[in-house]
Amino acid sequence: MLTDMHIAIIGGDARQLEVIRKLVELDSRISLIGFDQLDHGFTGASKERMDEIDFSDIDAMILPVSGTNSEGEVETIFSNETVILTKEIISETPEHCIVFSGISNDYLNQIVSGSNRKLIQLFERDDVAIYNSIPTVEGTIMMVIQHTDITIHDSKVVVLGLGRVGMSVARSFSALGAHVKVGARKSEHIARITEMGLTPFHLAELEHHVKDIDVCINTIPHLVVNASIISKMPAHTLIVDLASKPGGTDFRYAEKRGIKALLAPGLPGIVAPKTAGQIIANVLSQLLRELVQQREEKK
Repeated sequence: MLTDMHIAIIGGDARQLEVIRKLVELDSRISLIGFDQLDHGFTGASKERMDEIDFSDIDAMILPVSGTNSEGEVETIFSNETVILTKEIISETPEHCIVFSGISNDYLNQIVSGSNRKLIQLFERDDVAIYNSIPTVEGTIMMVIQHTDITIHDSKVVVLGLGRVGMSVARSFSALGAHVKVGARKSEHIARITEMGLTPFHLAELEHHVKDIDVCINTIPHLVVNASIISKMPAHTLIVDLASKPGGTDFRYAEKRGIKALLAPGLPGIVAPKTAGQIIANVLSQLLRELVQQREEKK
């Protein structure tokens, strides 16, 4: 149980509702910031404004999956209020306070480290990323069905990257009958692609493998699908970019060429927010329980 633990949940989308529900069940005291337009009420959770919180009493701070933007603004789907997280706010928290976020950026890294607090990026954890790849794959399949006029079966698909998402995407499209090629750089990834029964290639040879494809799915958060690569693709090719913003595709050039390119980060929160929220909630509750246990052992 998390009795007497005071947690600030700042902003977020429908996934955060599952986090709130789980933490309420564990008897924690929750301050909700950026939820003033949320109709649902949770016993043990109070809606508050940023300037109403006594941050010196906060044991943990939970941000949305997206963390903050480069100016410190936090996404607030359930509020029209602009919520900004600053170094001063984090510095008001107790030294043991931990900041949780899905991903991070230079701004968030700097204000947390500058306050001598600990930041945990949930999406850097293998368990979260692997579980999260399930709704990501389902959302990708949905998008490909919606935006093409062919079946996935017998289509030619290129997947870029064999990380935790890339592996799940490649395996699933192959299971649906697509002819899947996977581009990677590491020799161990090339070996794994071969072991999976798929066609591997080195990313340096990408332009030679897109000349007859129907779908290109990118998971690499760097500019991989550039203008030179896009110029080699058939006009009917669909690009689905699953990498975090701004993605790894030259969207301007794709539009110029008339190739449909979709940036689709955060698919789990769109296609399956309840499941995606439960994944985050389960891992968060486990980490918070460990934190409580560590404190008890120090006493």
